[in-house]
Amino acid sequence: MTVFLVIGGIGLVVLLASLVFGDIFESFDIGEGGFSGIAAGVGAVVFGASGVIALSSDLPLVWAYVIGVGFAVVAFAAAQGLVKRLSETEDAPPPPLDGAFGTTTSTTGPSGGEVRLEGVRDLEARLAWADEEIAAGTRVVVVAVSGSRVHVRPV
Repeated sequence: MTVFLVIGGIGLVVLLASLVFGDIFESFDIGEGGFSGIAAGVGAVVFGASGVIALSSDLPLVWAYVIGVGFAVVAFAAAQGLVKRLSETEDAPPPPLDGAFGTTTSTTGPSGGEVRLEGVRDLEARLAWADEEIAAGTRVVVVAVSGSRVHVRPV
């Protein structure tokens, strides 16, 4: 029973570490889509839990290992497939805004304003500031980015 508890405990630590700190096996590109620490942790936890349950049901040790490995393989495959599907749906990083063109939608100056940028996928309108007052409707270019705000100058 100790083997099942130890492997299950290690799996729980790997699972929690992968959830809190990011996938710890991310740098190892094993197989298609890599090897997920989350899936490995799930597999080890299921192996430990199902082995303990099998032994608690007075099954022979051999059957506890067979049941543990069987459930662990199924759990690992399911978790790995889910992690892979979720990672394929991640959004691409937003395009760089430096050099993007747009139009001011309000008077924009050192105290702030707003611009509507062209060809930007994530947000059409952004808070902006400029070194000098720029009237609404003026064509501008982004010269710097600070968080979600953009620094603009007239074109």
